[in-house]
Amino acid sequence: MSPPVRARLRLARPGFVLDVDLEIPGLGVTGLFGPSGAGKTTILRAMAGVERVDEARLKVAEETWDDTPAGLHLPPHRRRVGYVFQEPSLFPHLDARRNIAYGHRRTPDAERRISVEEAVEWLGVGPLLDRRPDALSGGERQRIAIARALVTSPRLLLLDEPISALDRESRAAIVPYLERLPGHLSIPIVYVSHSLRDIARLADHLVWLVDGRVRASGECGEIVARIGRAGGIPEDPVAVLEATVSRHEETDHLTVLDGPWGPILVRRLDREPGSRLRLQILASDVSLGARREEDTSILNQFPMRVESVGEPGPGEVLVELREPAGDGPPLLARVSARSARELALERGAPIVARVKAVAVLE
Repeated sequence: MSPPVRARLRLARPGFVLDVDLEIPGLGVTGLFGPSGAGKTTILRAMAGVERVDEARLKVAEETWDDTPAGLHLPPHRRRVGYVFQEPSLFPHLDARRNIAYGHRRTPDAERRISVEEAVEWLGVGPLLDRRPDALSGGERQRIAIARALVTSPRLLLLDEPISALDRESRAAIVPYLERLPGHLSIPIVYVSHSLRDIARLADHLVWLVDGRVRASGECGEIVARIGRAGGIPEDPVAVLEATVSRHEETDHLTVLDGPWGPILVRRLDREPGSRLRLQILASDVSLGARREEDTSILNQFPMRVESVGEPGPGEVLVELREPAGDGPPLLARVSARSARELALERGAPIVARVKAVAVLE
């Protein structure tokens, strides 16, 4: 198991104080989520060494990069960090091939672990190599920027809202590459976003930041549910879960998944049995009932128990559900306050969750 990244960072500025103590898994994607001004980008800049903070202790792969009490601050060029910004910042006078090669040339031979050919394949940018940045779409430029960061063979990859400036079509094109990227890399990836939906799609571990401090940190699905319960998020709360392809029902063009609460039926997938998938279920796509319904078009119904009932909002409440044994990830349901009252929803009450839609993310 790769050692975690440990970061203790403190920065005091007029109107803002950053005070965080983080432990980030040594593999996979860690999401930093929070509203604007929560300190997400400041943390990334401090990790990259491009912003000095008042107090820093940072250890990556058992190598200390910052130790303020000891007077240690490793300069950015010695940190082996791949840093991708919201804007790709490609060299406009170089084509995509030479933009990528620029990152490779700056890496000493002895430290090269990722070749240009590998990065090009992983990001699917082979057909783009002869084009200059002004001939690329926003998503294509960002894929070139990520490839350029990868060929530096970083020990830590930092992605600062890399898709937030893209239109819907460009976002849809680049996200599958981001989803597959951790499978090629044996390094930690830190992904910053103010979109909970994007974070839930990509991250394994999630850090929730509020006003420069860590509000919660842990497994992505658990923290997403906690954020949803807390309210104040403009997006529809989501549940995040893992499932495995069990079999295909060709007659009905359905795929059966082994999920944490039992079989889950989704539209036919082009995936082999045994394939692992990540799913999202919107709280607004879950209705509740006292018993299972047979005369309905809703295929996925799960016996659950009420874990918590949020404070009533404008006519509705958010309900957190768990399977009766208490294992597995939480499921969130957004129901009317009247329904919550008529169903007598309270902690521990049995209930049937009827899931109207399941989004397959990978």
